[in-house]
Amino acid sequence: GIVIRTLIYMLGLFLASRLLPGVSIVGTGSVILAALLLGLANAFIRPLMFVLTLPLTIVTLGLFIFVLNAAMFGLVAAILDNFQVAGFWSALLGAVIVSITSTVASWTIGPDGKYEVFVIRRR
Repeated sequence: GIVIRTLIYMLGLFLASRLLPGVSIVGTGSVILAALLLGLANAFIRPLMFVLTLPLTIVTLGLFIFVLNAAMFGLVAAILDNFQVAGFWSALLGAVIVSITSTVASWTIGPDGKYEVFVIRRR
C-alpha cells in the first residue's frame, strides 16, 4: 500500500512541478524523497495540526484544511534543497494538484493499496 501511495504522490508532485511556475523539483531522487516526506508529513504532522486548528477549521467551514495542505507541501519544500516553492499561493495550488491526483488515483485503488475494478451489471 505504501509503495502505491508514494507513486501517487510522486505523480502529483511531478504534475505540480510541470503545471505551476512557482513549484520546481530537480531530479528523480528529489521527487521520490519529496513523495516519501509528504506521505510522512500527512500521516504524522497533519493530523496533529488538524486537531490544534480545529476551531479555525470549523469557523472557516473547512476551508482552513487547504491551508494545512499547503503548509505540509511547504514544509517538505523547506526540508529538501532540490524542491522549491515560490510562496503561499504556489504551495496552495501545488497541494491542490497533489490532492486531486491522489483522489483520482484512489478511485481505482482500494484501501489495501491494490488495484480494484468494480463491474456493474445491469439486468
